[in-house]
Amino acid sequence: MVTTNTEELEAGTVPSYDRTSELNAFDGSKVGVQGLLENGVTKVPPIFYSSRSNIIEDFTTSKFAIPTIDLIGIHDDPNLRDAVVRKVRNACENWGFFQVTNHGIPTHVLNEMIKGISRFHEQDANVRKTYYTRDLSKKVVYFSNYSLYQDPSTDWRDTITFFWTPNPPKAEELPEVCRFVVIFFLTLVFRIVTSTYE
Repeated sequence: MVTTNTEELEAGTVPSYDRTSELNAFDGSKVGVQGLLENGVTKVPPIFYSSRSNIIEDFTTSKFAIPTIDLIGIHDDPNLRDAVVRKVRNACENWGFFQVTNHGIPTHVLNEMIKGISRFHEQDANVRKTYYTRDLSKKVVYFSNYSLYQDPSTDWRDTITFFWTPNPPKAEELPEVCRFVVIFFLTLVFRIVTSTYE
């Protein structure tokens, strides 16, 4: 992978940069951003550069707010539960994500989930590679950047996703380093979600 610096890009002096080849090499390595760090990259590769210099300004001046859904009282009031279900549907359809408050999941469980996912990303690259795929029909999907080949710049992130519906993965399909905490956490979340819709 060719590495250049920001000054070269701004000056237009990057020697023969082929974005498609760089993306293919990055994706083909199957180790993501973590792999770049493990391989000693010292400069951010050009696939991560954005031509937009006012991104921070855009976020600080926008009225952007992540949808927040409060679950307090949903088991006691059917009207409130119906309103929460509508908010969840709206957030999923229009945003693709949302924040939940008063969900009842203890902080120590959330912290263990974060630690488990960190253990996955920090384990040996050869083990991580076995989960690397863009095939969204798999139950466990590890990749870097969902829209890697469509976006003008690559995000500095790796993702592991677990598809729990319509049928959850078998325990042995989950990465060993985070298997227990993933099963525990997702089972807990599933109970909370299903009790919301009852």
